Amino acid sequence: MRALRSLIMRLVYTIPVVWLVVTLVFLLIHIVPGDPVEQMLGEGARAQDIAALRHAYGLDIPLGQQYIRYWRGAIHGDLGRSVRLNDTVTHLVLTRYPYTLELTAAALTVALLLSIPAGISAALHRGRWKDNAVGVISLLGLSFPGFALGPILILLVSIKLGWLPVSGAGGWDHLVLPAITMGSALAAILTRMVRTSMLEELGQDYIRTARAKGLSERTVVYKHALRNAMIPVLTLIGLQFGALLAGAIVTETIFSWPGLGRLTVSAISNRDYALVQGCILAVGLTYVLVNLLTDVLYMVVNPRIRN
Repeated sequence: MRALRSLIMRLVYTIPVVWLVVTLVFLLIHIVPGDPVEQMLGEGARAQDIAALRHAYGLDIPLGQQYIRYWRGAIHGDLGRSVRLNDTVTHLVLTRYPYTLELTAAALTVALLLSIPAGISAALHRGRWKDNAVGVISLLGLSFPGFALGPILILLVSIKLGWLPVSGAGGWDHLVLPAITMGSALAAILTRMVRTSMLEELGQDYIRTARAKGLSERTVVYKHALRNAMIPVLTLIGLQFGALLAGAIVTETIFSWPGLGRLTVSAISNRDYALVQGCILAVGLTYVLVNLLTDVLYMVVNPRIRN
């Protein structure tokens, strides 16, 4: 019951955050310099066309009514219509959203597969050559941005060696290079966090007690120390998930991945403000949901928080 009460309270705390995200997305079209309708239609547009588009967007009514109408539409899944693509924003976002989630999940998987073993190895061999090697490699990963790593991977792996496709979406082979490009920087950050957390846990009294009882080193490290060391790592993953979604914009553009990031770039270049609002709203609400799931994982991993 205590855990359920804590979960309900976290859901309640999420409500004002969701309200703030939706409100900021709504205000996006109103804080853009100049008249957004004139920018969408371009120079030389007729006054009748400007008035018709302003009426279609509901920009000819008071701001308070526009806000209520936007909320009503968002609750019912109606985020407006794309001027350039002649389709509903909801349909366009839902079509591209799974691709971005797939790429983000793959990048997160790559980061975890690289960072957890590397961080544990560095902590167990503190001050030795393995620890120093992991430190150098993680620093290199932090120093290499995705917009530079992506083209290099394309030149080496795709064009020169011909192992993987250059761009587009399809099978798992299309996913490898974008996932490595997005996940490498996160892997470097998580490796440092795993190493620091493991060093802190390995020095605790309960670890010495477990070793004194005759437990194997594998059980001590992976069953006891790693579980507690993952708590700050989960915090970092929750915070960095939003960075992955933002980084997807660059990665999807480099690899022509048909996700939400590439759709956002196209909407911005075409001044399709309704579509920009829908894309940003999807990313913002996803970030809020991920942080809520991170709080739930705290209670699963750490019994002290659950109790």
